[in-house]
Amino acid sequence: MADLEEVDLGTKSRPDLSQEPSFSNFTRNSSTESAQVIPIIISPPEKETITPTDWAGGEINPQDAWLPITESRKGSTYSAIYHVLASGIGLQALLLPIAFSTFGWVYGTIFLSLAFSWQLYTLWLLVQLHESESGTRYSRYVHLAVTAFGPKLGKLLTIFPVMYLSGGMCVQLIIIGGGTIQLLIRTMCKDGATCNAKPLTGTECYLVFMCMAIVVAQCFPNLNSIARVSFIGTITAIVYCTMIWALSIGKGRPRDISYDPLPLESTIATYGSILNALGIIFLAFRGHNVILEIQGTLPSSPKHPSHKRMWSGVTMSYGLIAMCLFPLAIGGYWAYGNKEPFSNGAILKAISQFHGHNTSQYVLGLIYIIIVINCLTTYQIYGMVVFDNMEIRYTSRKKERCPRWLRIVIRLLFGGLTFFIAVAFPFLGSLSPLIGGFTSVPLTYAYPCFMWIAIKKPCLHGGMWCTNVALGCFGLFLSLLFVAAAAWNLAVNGLNANFFKP
Repeated sequence: MADLEEVDLGTKSRPDLSQEPSFSNFTRNSSTESAQVIPIIISPPEKETITPTDWAGGEINPQDAWLPITESRKGSTYSAIYHVLASGIGLQALLLPIAFSTFGWVYGTIFLSLAFSWQLYTLWLLVQLHESESGTRYSRYVHLAVTAFGPKLGKLLTIFPVMYLSGGMCVQLIIIGGGTIQLLIRTMCKDGATCNAKPLTGTECYLVFMCMAIVVAQCFPNLNSIARVSFIGTITAIVYCTMIWALSIGKGRPRDISYDPLPLESTIATYGSILNALGIIFLAFRGHNVILEIQGTLPSSPKHPSHKRMWSGVTMSYGLIAMCLFPLAIGGYWAYGNKEPFSNGAILKAISQFHGHNTSQYVLGLIYIIIVINCLTTYQIYGMVVFDNMEIRYTSRKKERCPRWLRIVIRLLFGGLTFFIAVAFPFLGSLSPLIGGFTSVPLTYAYPCFMWIAIKKPCLHGGMWCTNVALGCFGLFLSLLFVAAAAWNLAVNGLNANFFKP
């Protein structure tokens, strides 16, 4: 074997390091030098230009520090618990006894348990998908969907559902909160028997609630800052759920109570009733459209990823949610059976209808006050998603933080818009089963399963792949069934479209 050629690193062939290197100083001259050191100049990579379409909610995007959802990442497990509880318990749970009046004790409990387990599983999927292996954080549901399904399909599938479940929820909270204020006034004044003043109209009650909600929204710049507000919402939600089912059981059952399903005219009506009851159960769970945003308020590092804190908060929160919803459904059904009124806030109306004469007006008034406070706190969480979406458009164009005065204007305009929609469409709650069928159901039960497959790419035909494909397809199928059932129910029973007459 030939000896390795010795490389001359003497002073004659060594370049002058005091001068700026150039290729002209290092040309090869085979006649005078046996070897020449040729330096490899590695230029620093060009800085990546980040555009609004490439955001994907990651930490690499500096504009995340300017937006209400991700402006502060100093949250904790406790703040996550407060946000999840305040956004997860809603007045739609008061309809659960109606579903039980259709299914009965056994099947009602089974279906409620299945829906609870299914949505808890999809929550786990979303929490795990919040952070990618590269450290990118998807702090918005739409951005995760865009990453999973592509820009066009992701936006098509999720923008309307997310904005409806956020902005539309704020509209419904105005309707519920304003209507509860009106009930409070009537209860305390005994329908004008003890008050000389003219009672507020529905529109005026909506306006009072909206003004209070916007005043609260102006005091808190970002999602993490409203943790104390969410704590109040958590306490009020647990208290009013407990008071309602405890009061229903404590007052005893009305006479001639029956647990037999009400007779229906035809087989189609029976199937429609079953699907509507299933829709009530599956729509009782909410908050998936804000779960990634809530996780976005938590700090994260390679050693302490946010999904550990977030999942601890979710499990504790949903343990409390189960302690509220299951007694509410079972206790309400025990107390009223098939006499449960088929209306919004069913069990609350049943208390007033069957026990209003022997229940203190102060107790009912306290329940109404707690519900109003809960609606005010929940408005802040869902409203923050809309505020964030509005500010994204400003920061992407101006490349700077949204000024304080503009934030005030944005929130005032949003409050005015939600108030106008609430007054114009006070029957929006009657359309919730129809709209929720193609917004809330796929977003909660189907999309997370498909996003897991698209991003994590589990083994084809493996356990996780088969589970998520089956649940995702079944979720879409249920969505179509619920929409058809809600449309059939509206066609048969009609819609009280009281435009501008709250």
